[in-house]
Formats: sequence, C-alpha cells, structure tokens
Amino acid sequence: MITPLDIENKTFSKQAINGYSTQEVHEFMAELLKDYEKIYKENIEYKDKIQVLNQGIQHYKAIEDTLQNALVVAQGTAETVKANAKVEADNILREAELSARKSVEDIGQRVLEKQLKLEETQKQFDVYKAKMEALLISQLELLKDINAEDQL
Repeated sequence: MITPLDIENKTFSKQAINGYSTQEVHEFMAELLKDYEKIYKENIEYKDKIQVLNQGIQHYKAIEDTLQNALVVAQGTAETVKANAKVEADNILREAELSARKSVEDIGQRVLEKQLKLEETQKQFDVYKAKMEALLISQLELLKDINAEDQL
C-alpha cells in the first residue's frame, strides 16, 4: 500500500516539450497528499476499531459459550433434581401406603381382640346371671320354706 510519505517523496522526470506545469503537479500532489493522509489515518483508525470490536465479539462469544454451558449444566441439574424428587415422592407414597395398610391391619386386629373380649365378657355375664338366678331361686325356696314353717 502506498503511504503518504511515498506520495510526498515522489518525483517525476521533467520533459522539455509538452510537459506538465510543475506548479500544478505540485499543487495536485499536495492536495492528493492531504486527502490521502486523511484517508490513510481513517483507515488505521477503522482497523483499530475493527480490532477492538472483534475482541469485543470474541469476549461476548466466550460469554455466550459460558452461558450456554451453564444452561446445559443447569438443565441437567434440574432434570436430576426432578428425577430425584420423583423417586423420593414415590418412596414417600409407598411408605405411606405401607404404613396405612399396617395401621388398618393393627386396627382390624384390635377390633377382633375387642370383639373376642366382648364375647368372653358376655359369656361370663351369662354364667354370672345364671348363677345369680339359681342363687335367687334357692334363696326364694328357702324363704318359702321359712314362711311355711312360720305359718304352722
């Protein structure tokens, strides 16, 4: 690429016949040098800006990659937590069902025991009642005998 210094140091050979006006060539070269220096400096500034912007893009791409990786890890963790929670919920449910069955069985057993005890108590009551009835009948007979002796 031609630099502004190359333009400034450029010389042309002079021709004796039908040559260009030296002053016009120098004025044009000075104007060309001025415009070219401006464009050259802008070009360098734009290259620097492009480099800075490319570095920014690389930085943001790295952040994006990091965020994507973090998202993948978070999704994996969420799936793991969800699966673990489901397993734990299933275990809790299974334990609750077993506990409920055991409670029902225990209550059923206690009811059966109470029914047996009630039946036993009723039998004992019936025996007691029969004994009391027999005692009362014998006492009544005794009283009748005593009354019969007193009336004689």
